[in-house]
Amino acid sequence: MFENTPRRRSRQVRIGHVAVGGDAPIMVQSMTNTDTEDVPGTIAQVAALARAGSEVVRITVNTMEAARAVPKIRSGLDAMGVSVPLVGDFHFNGHKLLTEVPDCAMALAKLRINPGNVGHGSKRDDQFGAMIEAAIKFDKPVRIGVNWGSLDPELIARMMDENAGLAMPKDADEVMREALIVSALESAAKAEELGLAGDKIILSCKVSAVQDLIAVYRNLAKRCDYPLHLGLTEAGMGSKGIVASTAALSVLLQEGIGDTIRISLTPEPNGDRTREVIVGQEILQTMGLRSFTPMVAACPGCGRTTSTYFQELAEKIQSYLRNQMPVWKTRFPGVEEMHVAVMGCVVNGPGESKLADIGISLPGSGERPVAPVYIDGEKAVTLKGDHIAEEFQALVDDYVQRTYAPGVERRTKSRREEIPIKAIA
Repeated sequence: MFENTPRRRSRQVRIGHVAVGGDAPIMVQSMTNTDTEDVPGTIAQVAALARAGSEVVRITVNTMEAARAVPKIRSGLDAMGVSVPLVGDFHFNGHKLLTEVPDCAMALAKLRINPGNVGHGSKRDDQFGAMIEAAIKFDKPVRIGVNWGSLDPELIARMMDENAGLAMPKDADEVMREALIVSALESAAKAEELGLAGDKIILSCKVSAVQDLIAVYRNLAKRCDYPLHLGLTEAGMGSKGIVASTAALSVLLQEGIGDTIRISLTPEPNGDRTREVIVGQEILQTMGLRSFTPMVAACPGCGRTTSTYFQELAEKIQSYLRNQMPVWKTRFPGVEEMHVAVMGCVVNGPGESKLADIGISLPGSGERPVAPVYIDGEKAVTLKGDHIAEEFQALVDDYVQRTYAPGVERRTKSRREEIPIKAIA
């Protein structure tokens, strides 16, 4: 976190072996879209999300068969060596599932409860209480997750009536935003009254509009010290979902609000679910809040870069670095902070490459067909011929092994932080 934007201080909650809140790193999580009754399919997707970097994975628990499948999913993951904590997502019938299938509660690392979907009228308190009792019995934390689209109608009606009686009523949207916060805080207070410890509670108030999300979380952050889960619900598909999520979360994260995030992207048909994990990591890394994988700087291209070669190389190197991380992060501590540059012409190529830990400046249109490579700010070699991509990848491999092997003294800052701009001019 930047020095002038201190992170909001919250309690710390443990989800299995993962800590959330307090001084723990901001966590990236995701959710499966498989039918949880499909044990092999769910195991495969959870494992893929964990390999991509999801630190917690949520699964739907909506039927008795799904509840019975949860221990099998946990056992299957353990057998594969995948220790990622599982969170159970409960709506409508969670009180029955957790009471009648205790093995489900035991296998989960956290329960997610939506106060708007636990029951209505006289049943609401009993059914909410049954879920909290299960959390207490099995020593599980709970995320009380309020959603705009499933807000408790009785609460809305009560608050709208109260608002109508004011001398200067607030507009309906403002009342709705306040209702989200009240639902979360009242539910958390009720959970603590029932005996759930305060350091077992995480809150979220998720909406689908950027400005509403920012307004809700700014207010919620002032009114409690529970860890907060951030996410723009129903963010949408493709670039729209990515842009909207980034716009909302970046503002809050920059203000020190948020302890765990999920990017709720609608995948394209048969699309890769891991994309939401990668986007979440990239938001945190580009903001300088965490490091997950070496970053590749690449120019956007222009009339000087008529060849697509630099684009192909940048994509290849980025994919290679991400794919190597499951091995590298255990063998080469700190490699996730490495910066690589793949540039397409002489205008910014040499300067950007000098700023990176290792960078290549490919020839643009009309330039000599050679590619200087800079390592730690110094020109190390000039590549040419038909195998530039392979040779540069080999240089990256060699740099990682020489620089990040255990016992090697490394810089505590990136080159961008420690080198004055005038030094690369």
